Amino acid sequence: MAQKQTTLTAVQGANPNYEILKLLLKNYLFIFLCLLIVVCSFLSDKFLTFNNLTNVLLQNSVISILALGQLMVVITGGIDLSVGSIVAVASVLSASFLGMGLDPILTIILVMLLMAVAGAGNGAAVAYGKITPFVVTLATLTIYRGLAYIFQVGSLVTIEDKTFLSILAGKTVIGGIYTPVIIMFIALLIFIFILRQTTFGRRLYAVGGNLEAARLAGAPINRDIIIAYAVSGAMAGLGGLMTTARLSTGSALYGQGYELDAIAAVVVGGASLMGGRGFALNAVLGAFLIGIIRNILNLMGVASYPQMVIQGLIILIAVLLTTMGARKKA
Repeated sequence: MAQKQTTLTAVQGANPNYEILKLLLKNYLFIFLCLLIVVCSFLSDKFLTFNNLTNVLLQNSVISILALGQLMVVITGGIDLSVGSIVAVASVLSASFLGMGLDPILTIILVMLLMAVAGAGNGAAVAYGKITPFVVTLATLTIYRGLAYIFQVGSLVTIEDKTFLSILAGKTVIGGIYTPVIIMFIALLIFIFILRQTTFGRRLYAVGGNLEAARLAGAPINRDIIIAYAVSGAMAGLGGLMTTARLSTGSALYGQGYELDAIAAVVVGGASLMGGRGFALNAVLGAFLIGIIRNILNLMGVASYPQMVIQGLIILIAVLLTTMGARKKA
């Protein structure tokens, strides 16, 4: 048996077609995204216009940031349904802090820290309370949304702070690139480094891949889970800040459905909802893939309800393909 496996490996290594196939499978998401862009350019002459591409970049920068935070939780075998509500809380708090005259940079830092604490609360309930992540974050989805409405107290708060808007609203261009897109790329690079190059990142994969083995190896499982959820909360807070700046108002209505978009991006990117598998770049590519599909459907005049059906089917197919791939590897 070992001899046959060695022979097969040698044949595969000597076959250039196998290497090409391996390369295509490894980069399937990027290739599919490129093909999708080409197809969309034929479906609508408005797709490749500057305004539309800018809109796609700015909208999906927020979802990509949420997806990166969600990915860290999913790798541990968990899920965070509260990110959309955390976006709303971050929006209302940032508008309130700016309205009180707080420095915009301090506002950004403070809101992200507070949202990290909210996320850490989810992680603590999962790690120490031993409650299923789905149940915990489903409950906090409602709790945090309620808090957002409580904090709002009255009508929408308009934001006029120029520094806050210039940093997060996409109204400032650095080197030809809008600042929200730059923030997304910086976040992506940080997550790639953490997940690939740090001991903490490797422990997250271990926790999601085999919890008992990670426990026996002495990994600080509870602490790592709490940190993962705290990071998810902080990224949702950043997404809330960016949404607030782009719309120039703080509202408890923001972020509805964002949790599903983030999860969909992670799943389409090939992460396993069972944990132990997922890549930061793929999560961002998944976010843009779904965003571009939604964009072209809007340009073609497809109603919102059919769009929901199409997005659901995409998620279902992605989960099915991911599950099949995991079974083959096993």
